[in-house]
Amino acid sequence: MHHRQTLRIAVLPGDGIGSEIMPGCLALLAEVTATATAFALEFEHLEAGAALYQRTGEAFPDEVFAAAAQADAILLGAMGLPGVRYADGREIAPQLDLRERLSLYAGVRPVRRLAGLPPVLADGRAADLDFVIIRESTEGLFASRSQAAVEDDRVARDTMIISRPVCERLFDFAFRLAERRKPKRTMGKVTCVDKANVLPSQAFFRQIFNERAQHFPGITADHCYVDAMALNMVKRPWDFDVLVMENMFGDILSDLGAALVGGMGMAPSADIGDRHAVFQPCHGSAPDIAGQGKANPTAMILSGALMLDWLGERHGLAEAQTAAARLTAAVETAYTPGTLIPCEMGGHAGTQQVFDAVGASLAAG
Repeated sequence: MHHRQTLRIAVLPGDGIGSEIMPGCLALLAEVTATATAFALEFEHLEAGAALYQRTGEAFPDEVFAAAAQADAILLGAMGLPGVRYADGREIAPQLDLRERLSLYAGVRPVRRLAGLPPVLADGRAADLDFVIIRESTEGLFASRSQAAVEDDRVARDTMIISRPVCERLFDFAFRLAERRKPKRTMGKVTCVDKANVLPSQAFFRQIFNERAQHFPGITADHCYVDAMALNMVKRPWDFDVLVMENMFGDILSDLGAALVGGMGMAPSADIGDRHAVFQPCHGSAPDIAGQGKANPTAMILSGALMLDWLGERHGLAEAQTAAARLTAAVETAYTPGTLIPCEMGGHAGTQQVFDAVGASLAAG
């Protein structure tokens, strides 16, 4: 009798709209994997975030982290609330703790426009916008975020850390992603986004990029300064394939990327390491619309699809990758007619309407 592998998913809905967009996503994941013969998903619900900190004084208990670390994948909604902070003024951000403690060095931020949505850029070439930002997620300018930065109330210092071992893994990940994308995207290009003309740490970043590029002769290696990339992402984003950059640069440019395809509610993400991975929408907890049914769950659904694809690749489960493709296709089909416009884009489709449309597409196709 064939053994059916159980994949345990740690589910962290988090704060604000996180708890509103997670249940529908889990229902779609359950539906799209229901007929799988080689694997089954098992969801374990865990609590972390600002609301938990407000209630208990702990944002991310050790036992919750341990349970998440033991799971096959982590699915996260949104964490943090602007008015709930640590004593030093920092926001509650267990998602950053996960990236650092699990060494999730590759922050994957797809930038892909769905047909049927109102265009953001007037140029017709933007209709097929499809590139990926790879954000280093464990060091860079974020490396000193938990250290005291202010000295004698006179000066504050944050240290950017760029290390060879992390960069080598990061760049190899970016080049391998470009190789996987190349059959459908003839470009096959990785662009190093940096500030190598000003900062020695960024010159080191570029140096390591150039070294690793030699191991991938079938992929074009390109460079662009981060300020020029901000301009290019608006003027000619269709010229790019995979962009790789430092943590803070990636934090900023991935939001610009989300704007190009309609908003944060359309932007999924994955934070991937050698053994662990977290999947979550790029948006925050949006307390201003929490409880109103207006949250756009599209990025949550697409993050779930990214999770299935990663699980399939990691465990050699073609069925999981097929399920990922089916779920992504259901999202595309729901939006293609042009009648499903989320509230964040000026339309009237709330959270449940989006889930219903995607669910109907999945059932039909």
